[in-house]
Amino acid sequence: MKYLRHSDSHNHTFKMIFLIMAICFTSACRDKTPEVELPHEVPPVEVDPKPKEELHPVSDMVLIYAGGAHRNVTWNRQYLKPYVTFTDEDGTEHWLFDGFLFLEFITGNSQLSTSRIFAFGYGSLPARKQEWKELADYYFTPNNAVYALEAAIAEAAARIGNPEKKVKVVICLPQPIPAGQGSRYPSVPAGYWGDINGKTLNFSNKADRIAACSWFIDYVSELFHKGNFKYAELSGFYWIAESIDETGDMLPDMADVLNRRKYTFNWIPCWKNSATPDFFTWKNHKFTYAYLQPNYFFSDLPLSRLSQACEYANKYDLNLEFEFDHNVLSAFGRTKVYRMYDYMDAFRNKNMLDTKKIAYYQGTDVLAQLYFSKDTDDNELYGEFCSFVLEHQTLHKLNRESSK
Repeated sequence: MKYLRHSDSHNHTFKMIFLIMAICFTSACRDKTPEVELPHEVPPVEVDPKPKEELHPVSDMVLIYAGGAHRNVTWNRQYLKPYVTFTDEDGTEHWLFDGFLFLEFITGNSQLSTSRIFAFGYGSLPARKQEWKELADYYFTPNNAVYALEAAIAEAAARIGNPEKKVKVVICLPQPIPAGQGSRYPSVPAGYWGDINGKTLNFSNKADRIAACSWFIDYVSELFHKGNFKYAELSGFYWIAESIDETGDMLPDMADVLNRRKYTFNWIPCWKNSATPDFFTWKNHKFTYAYLQPNYFFSDLPLSRLSQACEYANKYDLNLEFEFDHNVLSAFGRTKVYRMYDYMDAFRNKNMLDTKKIAYYQGTDVLAQLYFSKDTDDNELYGEFCSFVLEHQTLHKLNRESSK
């Protein structure tokens, strides 16, 4: 369905219904603060105080949920425009996000028997090779997603000149979910996923899980190479599971696979009320970058959660996620706009803007809705948020340059 900037009241209501449906299935961990205990305690990894040369560094990475049938959004060139550049009050146009994470965790509504999941925890059957392939193909459909991003950047470059560096693209890496006897899916055949070169894979075997993920990485790389993109660069992959579970033993091996291909391995763990949450020891799993979800926006949590998240970020060398959703929109009463400002204030006051990368969770497409809205409050909030992103980019760049 093509996105329309303005519509009559009937179409507006129709869009709101689909928006609500999409919101319900956007992220399990971001909708709640789970109590998860790890099976054993692992000592935290010490932080190296000396900065090292970074692989594909990104300052501000926006999450673009796309690929599920429940998404009422078409990520075409026009719809990606407000993510690529921002024009300030003086009429100066600036480059905005330097990283775009394309991700999805389910093929459609979790209530439908036909839906398949790309990670544990979303209520349907595990995705097979055909769904993994369809997701990758979707991201590289002409005039959509990555191709649309390239077109939007090219269009802006014609106006304001080329960006300083290529915009980084990160693609989600589906979780190979074990099935069969002894798994969470005992009624699903162990070889449900499919085969590679005639060999049926069984995800109870770590080697087969690594083989499936390696196949996906190679397939995405091939699709990206075919695009011959000038402004976008495939920089890495994102581990879609937000917690370390029974597939965690494969992560260091996957990191090695990605490192050999010069790709980053990214992770955005959800908050856990545990004495030893898995995000304390993210380096043990050899992720290149990890961004902690404060999860402050979604629950009735005290402001101290943001302070605690910043403290953990410093202590465990984590980056941070900035979170907001439809509750900042005028159409939904702007009931949580104040929490959006709380993130800005906390990240500023705790000096996160100088040293930390930030990933931005926006529901499905809330930032675009703020931009295209007829409501001036929405438009102003879009401008304030973008100014915050630019402020972060400036301070983060200065800090990186002074550390060299």
